Amino acid sequence: MAPDVTSAQTDWALHARLYAFLGNSLLAPMRPDAAVGLDPAFWDAWACDGENERVRAGIATLKAHAVHCAGMPLEQRIQHVNVEYARLFVGPPKPAAPPWETLNRNPEATCGFGEATFAMRQLLRQAGLQLRNENHQYEDHLGIELLYLSERCRVFAEREPSFKEETAVREFVRERPLAWIPAFHERIRQAAPHGYFDGLVELAWGLLEAEV
Repeated sequence: MAPDVTSAQTDWALHARLYAFLGNSLLAPMRPDAAVGLDPAFWDAWACDGENERVRAGIATLKAHAVHCAGMPLEQRIQHVNVEYARLFVGPPKPAAPPWETLNRNPEATCGFGEATFAMRQLLRQAGLQLRNENHQYEDHLGIELLYLSERCRVFAEREPSFKEETAVREFVRERPLAWIPAFHERIRQAAPHGYFDGLVELAWGLLEAEV
């Protein structure tokens, strides 16, 4: 007989999928096989536990962006998002919204490698996770922090976490991504308001707030 699956485990599984989608969306340009976010119906069907105002606002921005671009061929819509991606997170001459914790916690920093990078590297190692760093990203990239969170949620979906484990995850959310995502989102909003990543990062912000 299969073991019973609790509602809490179902929630953890849902959160694992959400954070994986958001994390992967921030780590690389959009591919045709991952362009579900350009379909307005995708956001109509979106549902999550702990929905709050930032979640609703992020989804509204993403849906409005998808509706606005709906008349374009898919290839053109993807190109539009990837131009925005490059401008925000790559450059040249430099990213308008650098996606690393180090540079968002300290606006005066000129190097993206700092304490947060080492901290995330240690957390990944402790979780037995190996970073396949094809894009040569520092470990304190928001996408990687969200994927780390996704993996913790996936583990908790398979077996209920101890109080200590669940507390550690919520502390991670408060001390790492939630502590700097407001500054990151503000940079995105200034550079590309109402764009795809404006909505995506506000959605991530809302989910993180609901987590704690």
